[in-house]
Order: sequence, then structure tokens, then C-alpha cells
Amino acid sequence: MKVQPLADRVLLKADKQETKTASGIIIPDTAQEKTQTAVVVAIGDDKDAISVKVGQRVMYDKYAGTQVKIDGEDHLIIKAADIIAVVE
Repeated sequence: MKVQPLADRVLLKADKQETKTASGIIIPDTAQEKTQTAVVVAIGDDKDAISVKVGQRVMYDKYAGTQVKIDGEDHLIIKAADIIAVVE
């Protein structure tokens, strides 16, 4: 399935979280922090409002956006204003 965000929205794929600490302790899903970094998968058609490009890794506000499942994988659609940094 192909999803194309509209206007100033950006489609992100969240980074995978570590389920084990460095010492080998397994962290259950309920105790894990929600990740705030993701990779840009697609951008909307408002190029003036969007300053990121497809493939860039970004940080976003913790409670931003709408979660969607695309081809069995979790994605997030957020407004460009909710992106707070580009991670290099």
C-alpha cells in the first residue's frame, strides 16, 4: 500500500527500540519509552512548509501525529511543525 501525505504532513517510520539493556536485561514493551526518532518515508505537497527530505532521520515531539499501520509496519503521520531536529 502506498500512502502520500497531504499539505504540510510527513510520513515517518519509527526507529526500532532496543528490547535488551547492555547488561542483558530484557525490557518488556509496557516499560519501554516511546521512541522519538524516525526516518522520513514521504512528504506532503506543501514544499514551502516542509524542510526535510525523504530518507532523513528526524526527532519529533513526543505526542505528535497519528499512528498508522502500512503493510504490517507502524508508521506515523505528523505535521512538519512537529519535527524538532534532523539527526545526522
